[in-house]
Amino acid sequence: MKILFLIFHGFNPNNGISKKISYQLDAFKANGHETHLCYMDENESKRRIVDDKVIANYGNGKRGKILKRTEFGSIVDYAVKNSIEFVYIRSNHNANPFTINMVKRMKKKGMKVVMEIPTYPYDQEYFYKKMWRQLIQDKIFRKLFAKQLDAIVTFTEKDHIFGQKTIKISNGIDFDSVRMKKDCHTTNNELHLIGVAEIHRWHGFDRVIKGLAEYYNSSRNIKVFFHIVGYFFSFIEEEEITRIIKNNHLEPYVILHGKKHGKELDEIFDQCNFGIGSLGRHRVGITDIKTLKNREYAARGIPFIYSENDSDFDKRPYVLKMPADETAINIENIIHFFQQIKISPQEIRNSIQYLSWKNQMKKVTDALFT
Repeated sequence: MKILFLIFHGFNPNNGISKKISYQLDAFKANGHETHLCYMDENESKRRIVDDKVIANYGNGKRGKILKRTEFGSIVDYAVKNSIEFVYIRSNHNANPFTINMVKRMKKKGMKVVMEIPTYPYDQEYFYKKMWRQLIQDKIFRKLFAKQLDAIVTFTEKDHIFGQKTIKISNGIDFDSVRMKKDCHTTNNELHLIGVAEIHRWHGFDRVIKGLAEYYNSSRNIKVFFHIVGYFFSFIEEEEITRIIKNNHLEPYVILHGKKHGKELDEIFDQCNFGIGSLGRHRVGITDIKTLKNREYAARGIPFIYSENDSDFDKRPYVLKMPADETAINIENIIHFFQQIKISPQEIRNSIQYLSWKNQMKKVTDALFT
C-alpha cells in the first residue's frame, strides 16, 4: 500500500516530535508499505515538500504565510498522481474550510484518510491570548473536519472524538534508538532523578523541586539530585523553575542540562536511576494519556513516576503513581519505592516489547483495511 504521512510544520530529525514521526514512518515501512512524508520547509522560502521533492513553493512574506495555511491542492495533486491509497494526517489543530476541502477531494479519489491527535483534549494548551485565534477557528470547524475522516487516531481510551470513531493506539517506542541502562541501582547513598522534556507547566517538574525543598529541610543521609534535560517552552516556565531553585538554595541538587540527545543524553541517563514523567497533566484537563516519556523510561530500564492514567503502565511494579494535584512530591516515598524494587532493567524493557511502533501502527492499517 502507498501511504502519505502529512504534517503541517517543519521536520528536523533532532527534534523530539520529528523523531516520533520518523519512527512512525519506519514502522509503516517495516509493515511493508511504501511511505512518503509531506512537510513544510521554511529555511529559505515557504515550501511544501514530499520526501526531498518540492511540490509547492509559496515564497516569503505575507503571501507565503497565507498560502502555507490555505493551499493544499498541491498535496491532493501529488497523492492522486502517485496513487496514494492512505493519508495519515498529524493534527495541527487547523480545521478550516481549506483542510476540509482537501480531505473531501482525497476521499472522492478513493483514499482512506485518518488524523492523529497527539494530545486530547488540547484546548487548555492555548493559555496565551495570541494563540486563541487558531483555537477559535479550530473549534468552529473541527467537527465538520472530523466528519470527513475515516477515523481519528488517539492515544486515549476515547471511543469517539469530535463525533468521529477512534482507532486507539499507544505511543510506541523504537527500541533500536533507545539504549538500555546497564544497572538502575545505586550504592553510594545517592539517588539521581531525571526528567526529559520540552518543559511545559503540565510536566509538573516544579512539584519535584518543591519536594526536594521539603526533603532538604533537615539533614539527609541519602542525597537526591534532579537532572532536568530539555529546553523551557517559554520564559514563564523557566522563571518559575529557577525561582524555586534559588529561593530554596537547591542549586547543588537540581541540574539544568538544557537540550541533549544521542550520546550526551545516554551519558546523563547513565548517571540517573529514576525517571520523572508528567506530574501536571491535570493543569490542562487531561486525565488519560500515553506519553512517549513513560515509554522511553521503560525502554531505558529504569523505574519512574507520573500522575496521569496510562493503561500500559498503571499496574507495573516499577511504576510509582503520584496524585494528580498540586502537592509537592514526597521524595522519601520515591527513595523507599526505589529501594524495594527487585526487577532488573532488562525485565522492565522486556515488559513493553508489544509497544514497538511497528505493532502500534499496524493497529491503524488493520482497523481500516482488514
